[in-house]
Amino acid sequence: MRSTLIEARGVTKVLGGIVPVTLVEDINLAIMPREFIAITGPSGSGKSSLLYLLGLLDLPSGGEVLIEGQSTAVMTEDERAEVRLTRLGFVFQFHFLLPEFSITENVALPMRALGNLPPRAITARAEELLESFGLADHRHKTPDQLSGGQRQRVAVARALANDPPVILADEPTGSLDSASTAQVFGILRDLVALRGKTVVAVTHDLNLASQMHRRIHIVDGRLAKHDEFVGPA
Repeated sequence: MRSTLIEARGVTKVLGGIVPVTLVEDINLAIMPREFIAITGPSGSGKSSLLYLLGLLDLPSGGEVLIEGQSTAVMTEDERAEVRLTRLGFVFQFHFLLPEFSITENVALPMRALGNLPPRAITARAEELLESFGLADHRHKTPDQLSGGQRQRVAVARALANDPPVILADEPTGSLDSASTAQVFGILRDLVALRGKTVVAVTHDLNLASQMHRRIHIVDGRLAKHDEFVGPA
């Protein structure tokens, strides 16, 4: 029996103010190993808000998120930061690579933050990841010397740096042309099929969503539909 990687129990996020705004409301779901999951919904429906809550980049106003059975509600911020570094990898629509660093140095950043490997081993792993995505010849370049698709492949490599079981991606192909979209989507699919990762991706592209295992559809911050297309890899 497979154990749950991420579970949301009654997760709600409300922004305070004169008129409170509910971003997500009473979300219950479980994410299992080796799943390829799409989060879809209209613009402003709460897709990215849900992803950030699942990835501990934001804290719920109500309910709780569990990572591998552990409640993150009772963790300190340092403990949640360690979970983010070791158990979760992140890919965003805009790559957020540091422009002053080489792409090898960018991929190395999560490993340096974790501090479990010596410098030479960190560099070797960063270069190995870049090579696996066809970027070995570019390892000394800075992000501005790469195409959009190449930068997003670097972002995926960085997300894998500490070998987390889960990759969370927010519109990872949203700013790419069709050829780069196909390439990055193929990489994410292979992370599940070949590396045994779980990938959860917010996407507005229903064609891509239809090629994934499950679709979690959000409308007005609530879980509106939960489709199963293929099933776990």
